[in-house]
Amino acid sequence: MSADEHNYDIVIAGGGMIGTSLALALEPLGMRVAVVEAIARGETQQPSFDDRSTALSRSTQRMFEAMGLWADIAAASTPISDIHVSDKGRFGFSHIDAAEQGVEALGYVVINRVLGEVLQERLSAAAGIDVYCPARIVDVELAPHTATVTLQGDTSPAELTAKLLVAADGANSSVREMLGISASKSSYGQRAIIGNLQPEKDIEQHAFERFTEQGPLAVLPIKDKRAAFIWTVDEDDAERVLALEDRDFLAELQQEFGYRLGAFSRVGKRAAYPLVLSKAVRLAATRSVLVGNAAHGLHPVSAQGFNLGMRDVASMCDCIADAKNSDPGAAEVIQRYVEWRHDDQNKLVHFTDNLVRLFGSSKSPLRVLRNIGMLGFDFIPGVRPLFAKHTMGLAGQLPRLSRGLPIR
Repeated sequence: MSADEHNYDIVIAGGGMIGTSLALALEPLGMRVAVVEAIARGETQQPSFDDRSTALSRSTQRMFEAMGLWADIAAASTPISDIHVSDKGRFGFSHIDAAEQGVEALGYVVINRVLGEVLQERLSAAAGIDVYCPARIVDVELAPHTATVTLQGDTSPAELTAKLLVAADGANSSVREMLGISASKSSYGQRAIIGNLQPEKDIEQHAFERFTEQGPLAVLPIKDKRAAFIWTVDEDDAERVLALEDRDFLAELQQEFGYRLGAFSRVGKRAAYPLVLSKAVRLAATRSVLVGNAAHGLHPVSAQGFNLGMRDVASMCDCIADAKNSDPGAAEVIQRYVEWRHDDQNKLVHFTDNLVRLFGSSKSPLRVLRNIGMLGFDFIPGVRPLFAKHTMGLAGQLPRLSRGLPIR
């Protein structure tokens, strides 16, 4: 390859679900894009494409429709027709219904591995996108007109240059650190245990959010009449829970959830990951921006982490598409992105964090607020539709892809 072939309009650090989605979303703009991913495809360490389930919001569904990917994703997805929210041991509960909101589904649940296969298949056929994998960015140099990254990988060039560098390499982003951007991190002292199981009753298209003493428990519909669960437990108790025999594990999970779906059986492989709230102190540097978990890491209580990252992607695409001089890393493009994303990210970070702390508190005054909040959710006019709008990712100023419109 000549030196010019290592010059790109955009280099994306991270080839997980967010980084790959960004590369594919940019394809219609005809720019040269490079994706740099450290972990080889198919490796078990690849966290983006494992057996976890992801709830896709309405705005994310619209994005995939606009990108021409939704038909393949929908074939492996399960729609959510309603969400039942309850607080264990307390009288309040709430309910959100798709028909009431005038939509066919509030969202869709898909296995990450399946979503990853759809994204990878399209990426392999995409024109103008080069993938360096496995390769790692070990150094970044920012200049007024270019960003230069140094790669480490057996078959990779020594350097790539770009007009814009996008850090999409996760909550522990090494590229973010190379850009000189720090992130505040706060542990919840909890771990999320994930897996799937077989309920006695058909879960159909119902989703459940159950607040327990240790933390929220989500049960979501997936294919083959099975249910995915995300069970938040105290960090000190996580190893014990993970080590339980299947029968004992299901018994404890059942005790927390109840019998709305009958008896649980046939639990699959379990995994766990620590829950941390993280937020970058800023979203950009010269010729570079942060998207996805590199910019913000949320508690899974509202299932909005991936969807917030996809709105980062959609907003970034709008800003680049609208650039008058076709320079994706120009200061005015980056500034527009930062201003656009600031409010949405802050609102969702505060919303999820406050929700966790409210429903994770044993203090008596907060218990009362929890009960009032549950009842008010159903009875105070306007509260439920507003909450549903945020859940579906349809609140605020939406970029074109989030509205289902092509960027060009």
